[in-house]
Formats: sequence, structure tokens, C-alpha cells
Amino acid sequence: MRVVDLIEKKKKGLAHTTEEINFLVDSLMNGTAEDYQISAWLMAVYFQGMTGKETADFTAAIINSGEKIDLSPIGSHIADKHSTGGVGDKITIILIPLLAACGVPVAKLSGKGLGHTGGTIDKLESIPNFRTELEIDELIDKVKKIGVAIGSQTKKLTPADGKLYALRDVTATVDSMPLIASSVVSKKIASGADFVVLDVKYGSGAFIKTPQDALKLSELMVNTAQNLGRKFNAVISSMEQPLGRMVGNSLEVIESIEFLKGNCTPDIKELTYAIAVLTLLHLKIAKNEEEAVEKIDNVLKSGAALEKFRELIISQGGDDSVVDDYSKFKQPACRFELKTDSCGYVENIDAYKIAYACKLLGAGREKKSDSVDFSAGIELKKIYGEKVEPGDVIAVLYSDSEEKIKNALDGVKEAFVFGDERPAHRAMVYKII
Repeated sequence: MRVVDLIEKKKKGLAHTTEEINFLVDSLMNGTAEDYQISAWLMAVYFQGMTGKETADFTAAIINSGEKIDLSPIGSHIADKHSTGGVGDKITIILIPLLAACGVPVAKLSGKGLGHTGGTIDKLESIPNFRTELEIDELIDKVKKIGVAIGSQTKKLTPADGKLYALRDVTATVDSMPLIASSVVSKKIASGADFVVLDVKYGSGAFIKTPQDALKLSELMVNTAQNLGRKFNAVISSMEQPLGRMVGNSLEVIESIEFLKGNCTPDIKELTYAIAVLTLLHLKIAKNEEEAVEKIDNVLKSGAALEKFRELIISQGGDDSVVDDYSKFKQPACRFELKTDSCGYVENIDAYKIAYACKLLGAGREKKSDSVDFSAGIELKKIYGEKVEPGDVIAVLYSDSEEKIKNALDGVKEAFVFGDERPAHRAMVYKII
């Protein structure tokens, strides 16, 4: 068997056997396949696609390229959640203490951000001294003790995916659905959870632009997991506009804390509840949707979810006083209030433009070795559907320099669209698979 023959086969649109898929991934890992050969194969997949069986076989081969986490010492019913990425997406930070307060053990591995804004790990690391570099045994031990832990993704899991993504990134093959599905599903299965909810986003702030394409990807990922004997659900959600009012690392943690204190925007509440309800129903912690919603309401109103977040911070070495005193976060050196001369209602806020402005402010990174400014970001004083009058502050920009704010300002201005009439409510959730 030769890699060149597999390139030729896929170029013609033919399906690979399980043995051929395993050979290809083994060749990648042991170095007998050259990068240019794997790149050629990836491009062939981009144009010809993969069958459902091929995608499942490819996902399994990626899983088997590294270690797999055994969470059985924690018990059964371990939950996990993955987002395809968005702007102001702090759902994980809210969801994990909320589920843990409902009695769902959560062992979560997340990544740092690359591109417009920081990832979940960047956001949590904005909490002074919060430690995300956890060995797997340590992560399991923390879940045993308090029901929740979140750590950085380890290179020991799905190393083939890391090699493949590096090649996809430089060969314009990132946006291939079977390649996306195998990457996401392999990491989630290798991470060991019993049940996973995928938050698949579409819109200007997501890499998938239409709900129809998000539906195709969701179905592919759910079916791939099912073919490998695992239960996944997917929530297809809108990322046409930023989630909530805060975009930026420490700002999003602050908004998450406010949610756990009972202060939340409708969009964050709708999406958080949708994912939490799915999880509670699947793990049989609630008998029906009404009971699930009641449990979620109870842990928020009682303060149990907020207390669980405080426990999480303490467990991972962080300063939990940030829950009560936001000045403990790194403070920005500069701020600028953007005012409007418009009168009417916020009709749209372009998520991509806000995200790009945040990167210019210092909240995101171009390459993984770049550092991020935890204090940089944008606070949206006016969001979709809210009334504005001339002179109202619509956004506040935070950064460590006036120059960065100057560079980002036009993008924030352009992101806002105003109309004369209050726009209709937009549902956050398009469909659940």
C-alpha cells in the first residue's frame, strides 16, 4: 500500500477502506508520508468529500493516534460541551458550574483562541493565578472532589489532529466538513465524556455562514459519533451578532459571573438553557423539560451555581475574590466611549466586525505563540433591539494603548446598524439535532 495510490483513489472520488484510512494516519504519525503527500490527499478530500463510513474510520484513526482519557473513576454520566467558535461566546464558563451545581460531573478540556478573540482557556486565565495546565489524574481528582474541572487540551490526545490541522491551515482545506467533523468528534471522544453537546454556530461571526451548512455539519458530527458508539447532540445557534454585551477575555468572565448572579441577556440565557436542558434530560437528571428548567432556575436563584464557580476557581489556584470585586482583574490602561448621533433602535451588530476590532485592541492573537491582553475588549452598551438616542454611548473600547483603540474604532462604528422601528425577536437556536 502506498500513500500516492490513496491520493489517486481519493482524487477520483472513490471511497477508502478502513485499512487504507489507518495506513494513511499511521504514515502521517511515523513520518513515512511526506507533508506534501498528506496535503495533496487533504485537497482531494476537500473536493471529493468522504462517505459517512470513511469519516467515522478517519475519526477513529485520529483517536487511536494518541492517548484516551478514562473518566470511569469519576463515575458515569460525565458531560462535555464543544462550541465551533463565536464572538462573545462565554457559554462554557457559565454552563460548567451550572451543570455541576445540578449534579452533573463535568471534566472539560478546552483550547486557547486563535484569530479574533481568546478561547475559553484565555478567558479563565484572566482570573489571577487560575491554573489550567492540569495532568489528567489531577483533573479527574478535582472532578471527584467538587464535581467540575477545566484544563488545557493536552498534546497527548489526538496528536494526528494537530498535525493534520497544521497542514489544513496552510493549504486552504480547513473548511471541509468531513475534516471538521473528524477533528471535533475525535477530540471529544478521546476526552472521555459520556455525553457531548455540540454548539454549532452560523453567521458573520462564525466560520459557517448559513444555518443550512451548520445543519449539514451537525448531522455529520452526530452521525459520526453514533457510528463510533457515542451519543452526541448538536444545538445550531446564531452568531450573526455577538453573544451578550461583553467581548474580550476578562470582560466575558465578568459577564459570566453576572449571569450566575442572575443578571443575564436573553440571548445568553436562551442558549445556555437549551444546552443545559439537553444534558439534564439525556443523563436522566430531569424527567422532562419543565423539570430541567426548574432545576436550572433553582441553582441560579439559590446561588449554588455561583458558589460552584467559586469552588472551581479555588480548586485551580485562582483568586476567587474576583467574584465579588471585578477590580481584581487586570485593568485596561485606556478606554473610549463611542457615542451615536442616531435615533431609533439597534437593528444589527456585525459579529465579525466586533471580533476583528477586539483583535486590534489586543484580545486575540495571530499565531499561537502570541500573548493576549486579558483586559482588552469591547463592552456593548446597546445591543439588538434596544432604543438609542443621539449622544448615547453604544460601546466602550478597552485596551492598553490609545493607538490600538484608534485602529479599532472604525470597525466598531461600522458594526452597528440602526433602524426606525424596533426589530422582531430573533431566536438564538435554529435547530437541535
